[in-house]
Amino acid sequence: MADWIAISLRWAMLVGFTASLGISGSMALLPSLPLVLLIMWNLVMSALAGLNMRVSYHRPVSIFVDVVLAGAFYFMMGGLRTPAFWAGLLPIITAAIYYEIIGAFITSVLFSVLILYSGLSVQGDLILAGIISAGQIILSLLFGFLSQNMSGSMKENREHQKVVEEKKVVTQAAAQADRIRVIYELTQELNSTLSYKHVLESALNISTSALSNETNDPLAGAVMLFREENLEVGSAQRFTAADMRLTFPAEEGALKKAIDDGDPLVFTDIESDPELGRVIAFQSCKSGYCFPLRSGLNVYGALVFAHPNPDYFNTERRNMLDIIGRQSVIAIQNARLYQDLVEEKERMTEVQEEARKKLARDLHDGPTQSVAAMAMRLSIIKRLLTKDVNAASEEITRLEDLAHRTTKEIRHMLFTLRPLVLEAQGLTAALQSMSDKMRETYNQNVTINIDENIVSQLEMGKQGVIFYIAEEAVNNARKHAQAETIAVRLRQIEKGIALFEIVDNGVGFDIKAMTQEYLKRANSSLGMVNLRERAEMISGVLQMDSTPGKGTKVQVYIPLNEEAADRIRNARNK
Repeated sequence: MADWIAISLRWAMLVGFTASLGISGSMALLPSLPLVLLIMWNLVMSALAGLNMRVSYHRPVSIFVDVVLAGAFYFMMGGLRTPAFWAGLLPIITAAIYYEIIGAFITSVLFSVLILYSGLSVQGDLILAGIISAGQIILSLLFGFLSQNMSGSMKENREHQKVVEEKKVVTQAAAQADRIRVIYELTQELNSTLSYKHVLESALNISTSALSNETNDPLAGAVMLFREENLEVGSAQRFTAADMRLTFPAEEGALKKAIDDGDPLVFTDIESDPELGRVIAFQSCKSGYCFPLRSGLNVYGALVFAHPNPDYFNTERRNMLDIIGRQSVIAIQNARLYQDLVEEKERMTEVQEEARKKLARDLHDGPTQSVAAMAMRLSIIKRLLTKDVNAASEEITRLEDLAHRTTKEIRHMLFTLRPLVLEAQGLTAALQSMSDKMRETYNQNVTINIDENIVSQLEMGKQGVIFYIAEEAVNNARKHAQAETIAVRLRQIEKGIALFEIVDNGVGFDIKAMTQEYLKRANSSLGMVNLRERAEMISGVLQMDSTPGKGTKVQVYIPLNEEAADRIRNARNK
């Protein structure tokens, strides 16, 4: 800054020298040479200042060059009684800028020595030389004083600006620390619970506190979650009781755009929004922000906020909400996974209980009745042995056949309880073994057609579930369908998705009527329910098609990877 001030004042002085020479008519070539050199020198100084560069000993060199060239200009123009008599002001001003009073005073003394020398030895006008020298010294003190005050003021301004910048940095650091603290508290709060409701309330409370520290801030917000096909308010602030009961199909307006695009959305004109405009708490608001709670293809819901200030959702607040939204998605995923685990545990308990009931029914309907029949036949044989030996022998033969059939039924039941061949040889061998036992025990024809490439992509747990689905469906068809043939097939229908089918050519049934009957008889066998629950255990979807007189088709769509599981899940939700 000092360089630019010196350069500017030097240009002013040079313009003044040139003007005074022009007025006096003293523009000779040789006397004007120092003036030309001064102009060239100031051009060099301007270039260096423009490039933000300096020569070594920049300030002393600048003053020295000004003294030499100004002195040369003074002597070559004729000294005291010429327009160059005030040439000494040029180095004095430069020295005042760079070194304030002391620099200006020393420079004025040096230049006064030159003036006194010229007045005494050259022109013989010592009085005039003394007056000019005294005037220069006085002006040097004045210029030095002004420069010192200006420099002090500039230093104060610079220090003040430095303090302001430091405060700004401290404020920014404090704001950044607050953001980090809020994020840390958010993570701690959201990870401290697996309660769905508590996660929603925590996400909303932390979002509100992160956006504003004012207790009376009119900010309104809500966490909305999908239940079936509509968004419902899970937790909210400043919502009325009527607002809490609202549902949003997310088929229009800001909600649809944010959820479809998967990106946060700032929106205005909330009153005209076809869905959010119904919220009473939003009707006085001028700006809103919607963050979709989305992970991959799964959309859980949205964080929605609104405020009367049109410029409320600035970049900083949006960035904070984005961080909170992403953390909330993770927490909601964890809570939903935990809820799924709880439901899965309950479902497994129900499956085990149903398996025990099924075993009891099968034992009662099969081996128990057979053992009772064998006991009756033994009693008959005992009486016949004393009366008719031939009849007793025939009865013993029938008793032997009944015992063999009972043994086969028990072995089949043991096989279905724990098919060891499944663990040892895999799904295809287990299904083929089931087919053989069905034919051997019940004379039921079951055909097996399995794609081994698909089986190789299924882990053993999924293979076990698929086997039990087949066993349940085949047994149902054997007992109720009166089918000549039951076909079990596993094939791939598209990339990442396999289709497992159990098809029979039996009598069929009315699915709607059967479902209604299931709802009425809570303690009865729920074969269709069991099939659906087992399909869900492998992230699959069950479809059943049956018409009286036209047989039954049970289909399970099975995902072979996570991407396919997401596609099936989204298709099921739609």
